[in-house]
Amino acid sequence: MVEPALVLVELNSIAAGIETADAMVKRAPIDLIKAGTVQPGKYLVLIGGLVADVEESLAAGRQVGGPAVVDTVYLPQVHPEVVEAVAGGRVPQATDAVGVIETTTVAAAIHAADAGVKGAEVRLLEVRLADGLGGKGIVLFSGLVADVEAAVRIGVGALERPELLVRQVVIPQLHPEMWENVADATRFRSRVMGNL
Repeated sequence: MVEPALVLVELNSIAAGIETADAMVKRAPIDLIKAGTVQPGKYLVLIGGLVADVEESLAAGRQVGGPAVVDTVYLPQVHPEVVEAVAGGRVPQATDAVGVIETTTVAAAIHAADAGVKGAEVRLLEVRLADGLGGKGIVLFSGLVADVEAAVRIGVGALERPELLVRQVVIPQLHPEMWENVADATRFRSRVMGNL
């Protein structure tokens, strides 16, 4: 159970990450903790639970992680689609447009996804985090063009530092063959294995 609050702490040290996760789970009772390594040599700590408890855990994470903390995201009322997407859920239905936000950190991608899906009538097609992306994050929204444009604008606007954004794009009327590729998987390897 991640809701109603979600926190992710992203660290550039695995040792500091394990120490930070331990401090976070010891600080306050939480409903969920998921922690582990991602490429390129970073450590992620994801916790969920009641707002006050999650906030206390985040304070411990920032304190113990110190300079190893690359980025954090704190969502006191996380959108259910974000929880589903972070867990690997996908909404692969073809619609009018697709919007993509590419970020330098996992935390920034989650923040952009939550802001965009709360601020516009869109669906989260996918949220991919770190592995296979060199540590970056990507968010894919789908919906009507104007709504996707709004979601991307809102998601990018939620980023706390401009250097967290790699690129943003809205593609109206994505070609059907590209919808097939994007809807199935964004990883190249999964698209070509046994299909050439």
